Amino acid sequence: MDINFPHPTQIFSLRACRNDDAVDLLAIGGEHSVDVLLVSDTQCSCIASFHIGSRVTALAWSSATVSPTSGDDWLLELAAAGDDYGLHLLTKSPSVEEYIFPFGGGLSGHHGRVNDITFCGGWSEDSVRYVATVSDDKMLMVWDLRPNVDISSSVPTRSDMHDSPSPSPRPQPTAYVIPFSHPLTTISSHPSTSKEFLVSDCRGSIFLTDWRSDPEDNKQANLRHSSLVELVEPYALSASCMGNTSRWSASAAWRTDTVDIIGSVYGPKFSIWDISRLRGGKPLITGTSFFEGGQHFRWCHTYPEYFAISTQSPSKGAIIQVYNINFIQAQPTVFNLRPRPHFLRDFDFLAMRGIPRIAAAVGQTVMIFPIGIDS
Repeated sequence: MDINFPHPTQIFSLRACRNDDAVDLLAIGGEHSVDVLLVSDTQCSCIASFHIGSRVTALAWSSATVSPTSGDDWLLELAAAGDDYGLHLLTKSPSVEEYIFPFGGGLSGHHGRVNDITFCGGWSEDSVRYVATVSDDKMLMVWDLRPNVDISSSVPTRSDMHDSPSPSPRPQPTAYVIPFSHPLTTISSHPSTSKEFLVSDCRGSIFLTDWRSDPEDNKQANLRHSSLVELVEPYALSASCMGNTSRWSASAAWRTDTVDIIGSVYGPKFSIWDISRLRGGKPLITGTSFFEGGQHFRWCHTYPEYFAISTQSPSKGAIIQVYNINFIQAQPTVFNLRPRPHFLRDFDFLAMRGIPRIAAAVGQTVMIFPIGIDS
């Protein structure tokens, strides 16, 4: 059953929660707030709204999140980035109303648009302690949300302006900064590792970066950003080397069920790498998605053989193409959500069981639909 959820503003970011106890949660970022939706088979409703005061550019769920449908001891926790380059930790529980903890702004944070954000991978305590961000300023920053050193902040939280109970004051997060050569577009973590991040730049390179390594242990690694592997999308790299000024909306993602499979879209091409069978960093599989250029690459969580790509151009409307990696030569399934000039800004696979469903942000509407039917 298709579900449409209207939002009062344009929706700029969207991210589904993949925690086993919170697969029915969906976060959407609008012009000035982050809303959390509770999704069922037939409808979705807003259960939390965080007013951060700026346009939302990226969202990430914490592994501590538990849905209200999973028990009375539920918790909402996620991180959001705004177009003022500020970061926010958002929490809500049965005993505490919406609480916003700002960090990362000013001189200590990013100085360019924050394009993506993720919590550390794995299932240890560190998975809720560290959050990483990438930006147009060519920096990867890993933020320690529970630092041992208390750096006081003069910035009040938005919850401080109300009388509702809030958590006790916490120290400002500290950041570990890793510079890159070009603007960074996406970052992702994997549940099987807490050491590496998958980072993509706008020029056709994807880095598997060990952020916990000490650069002093290997001074020659400084210029490699502590990267274990560097993958190359030949089409995008050659275009940039030839002086093509077009900037691809590069997107890369890890397949959830294995750390070896990585997918990405750069311009009109998508690529799949198998790290266990590297061939000089070249893709194992390549194909064409949208002639106008792809925007986002997403793996399906419940059926990981599926992945989907959206277009960055409104010339043909809001369109998503869904592929099966086992039949990669077959034509993708195309979903035409809205005609032009409508534009799909973001989408994600829900982690709910059953037929895979996609949530897509088109204008002021969240559209949730299955990619198949019951047989």
